[in-house]
Amino acid sequence: MFKIYDISMTIHEGMQVYKNKEEKKPKIETASDFSNSSAFESILSLNVHTGTHLDAPLHMIEGGETIETIPLENLVSTARVLDLTHVEGQIGRSDLEPFAIQEGEWLLFKTKNSFSEQFDFNFVYLNEDGAAFLRDKNVKGIGTDGLGIERAQPDHETHKILFENKIVIVEGLRLKDVPSGTYFMVVAPLKLEGIDAAPARAFLLGQ
Repeated sequence: MFKIYDISMTIHEGMQVYKNKEEKKPKIETASDFSNSSAFESILSLNVHTGTHLDAPLHMIEGGETIETIPLENLVSTARVLDLTHVEGQIGRSDLEPFAIQEGEWLLFKTKNSFSEQFDFNFVYLNEDGAAFLRDKNVKGIGTDGLGIERAQPDHETHKILFENKIVIVEGLRLKDVPSGTYFMVVAPLKLEGIDAAPARAFLLGQ
C-alpha cells in the first residue's frame, strides 16, 4: 500500500499570503443559503498566486507563455524531496551540490518555511547562483515551500533563469510531514488559460 501526502496549502480567509498584503487574501462569501434558497453556494475570490500554485513564464517575462502552455505530463512525475531545513536565508549552489542532482529530475525543497503558517518576510528562497546550478543540471521542475521561489531580487533573476530554460516552478508547498526521499508526484492546477499562474492541488505518493 502507498501513503498519500497532501502537500497543498489550505485556502481560507485567514491563510498566509505573500507579504501579508490585504489584496492578496482570499475572500469567501455566501451567495445563497437555506434561509433564501434550496441550496448553499459560495463565491471564492483569490489571486492566482494564492497558496500552492503553478507559475507560468508570463508572471515575470513580458510576453511570456501563459499557464495553459504547461502540459500535464510535466506535472505528473517522480520527484525528490530535498531536506534543506538547515538552510538560513537562501539556497545556493553549495547547498545543492551534495544531493547529486541528475538531469531531468523534479526537486521539492523542504525548508523551515513548511513549519509555519505565518508569512515570514525572511523566508528561505532559491538565489541566482542556485538557479543557475539547476539550469546547468537541466532539471525538469522545482517546487518550493515558500510563497515565492525568490526574494529581494529586483530583476527577478531566479524566476527568469528557470523560465528561460523551461523549468517548471511550483510555489507554496507544505512539506513539514514529508520525509526526504523519492515519491510519485501529482500537481493539478486549475484549468485556466491566458494568464500567469493557477492555484493547484499537489500530493505525493510514497511508502
